Amino acid sequence: MKVVKASIIGFGSIGQGVAKSLLMKKDYLKMEGIEIAVVAVTDSKGAVVDENGVDLDACLKRKAETGTVAGKSHLGMTGLDVIQKIPHDLVIEVTPTDIVTGGAGLLNMKAALQSKKHVVTSNKGPLTIQFKELQDLAKRNNVEFKYEATVGGAMPIINLMTDIMAGNDIKSVKGIFNGTCNYILTRMYEEKSGYSEILTEAVDLGIAETDPSYDVEGIDTACKVVILANSVFGMNKTIQDVERTGITHVTYEALEMSARSGKTIKLIGEVRKDGRLSVAPRLVPIGHPLSVSGTLNVAAIQTDLAGEITVTGKGAGSLETASSILSDILSIYRNDCVSKNVN
Repeated sequence: MKVVKASIIGFGSIGQGVAKSLLMKKDYLKMEGIEIAVVAVTDSKGAVVDENGVDLDACLKRKAETGTVAGKSHLGMTGLDVIQKIPHDLVIEVTPTDIVTGGAGLLNMKAALQSKKHVVTSNKGPLTIQFKELQDLAKRNNVEFKYEATVGGAMPIINLMTDIMAGNDIKSVKGIFNGTCNYILTRMYEEKSGYSEILTEAVDLGIAETDPSYDVEGIDTACKVVILANSVFGMNKTIQDVERTGITHVTYEALEMSARSGKTIKLIGEVRKDGRLSVAPRLVPIGHPLSVSGTLNVAAIQTDLAGEITVTGKGAGSLETASSILSDILSIYRNDCVSKNVN
């Protein structure tokens, strides 16, 4: 049994989803020969630390009751402190995204990789700013840097293209990468309502943030397009390289007119092999694999051998995103076990 000492840096919705998934899949992981001992969990107020493994059930309960996971003895302890001071093997970095500076997430990832710890993350910000630097840092220190959860939540796309579809020449990837925008456009047509009315509904339901600009202006989708460009096509792009238009000017009348001709309007992000990155509302034929509704995400991958491959799934959600994080963790340690057995 391989015991992996891990930290969960960030204990918001996704961090809590990771904790729940580790509890739910404890027996499954043991069947795979892996035991994850989470030795530290942090949030914005501090940390809980136990070198033998913290009680994740207790962490979830304390967070729900007090608003923080931090124990009295570790108030003020940061994720960076944990990474630098607590011996462990794996950093699960799930702090909030900052696409301007990379925020604490960028500092955490760099510190973890420099100290020869594997990193699995759902945090898009650092990858849109210093993707190549982070990849190079991981290679130099002979550790893994995994980020499936940054693009499609539960929808597998990065590992699908880089691993399972190896041998195919990928020409382009396009799709719906933001469930909030997809929900708004879907509901506008269904309810014959304007953008502002459905946006209010989405905020009330918690599907959109109180400040929804990150989603509706296409910024979130642009971040994901950049990550796809860099991870799949080996580019070195940033969000400034994306031609971007959001959905704020889409009207019900435009949706209704499109429907008359058998089409719908979706916010489509696309990266092409020739280097063009774009995000914009586009016409999609009704019934086409890209015309999914509600909060679903979808990606169409154009290849030379397999033709077009389409994958659909939930692009957000606590446990849904945690499923991709868990998959990345398993890929690291399955490979690690295989390489050790071969050697």
